[in-house]
Amino acid sequence: MKFGIVVNEGPYTHEASDTAYQFSKAALEKGHEVLRVFFYHDGVNNGTRLTTPPQDDRHITNRWSELAEQHGLDLVVCIAAAQRRGIVDPDEAKRQGKDANNIASGFRISGLGQLIEVGIQADRLMVFGD
Repeated sequence: MKFGIVVNEGPYTHEASDTAYQFSKAALEKGHEVLRVFFYHDGVNNGTRLTTPPQDDRHITNRWSELAEQHGLDLVVCIAAAQRRGIVDPDEAKRQGKDANNIASGFRISGLGQLIEVGIQADRLMVFGD
């Protein structure tokens, strides 16, 4: 089965990101395909490389980055939601005149077209968070 995943909540304010990660990991281990994980609304906060949780806590951003590297996942952060929350990749930082970027490894910034596309291509679109 082909899954599209949407994460609408931040990494430490709601269980949505943890649950989406665990679902994606389990689906991949069972031989299913995760076409794309789309981070929307506060979910874009999963994509910042500046997250630094305490050592005894899980590092949700790193988990997503590692899963993407292991399985070639497409982790897409919504550009409009990211801009509102101060998350930029190198290209967007340059375009906006910022002196740095903060996008995490394995994540990329793109538009809502990526969400529409995965909704069409996937057998199931799973939404985590409000």
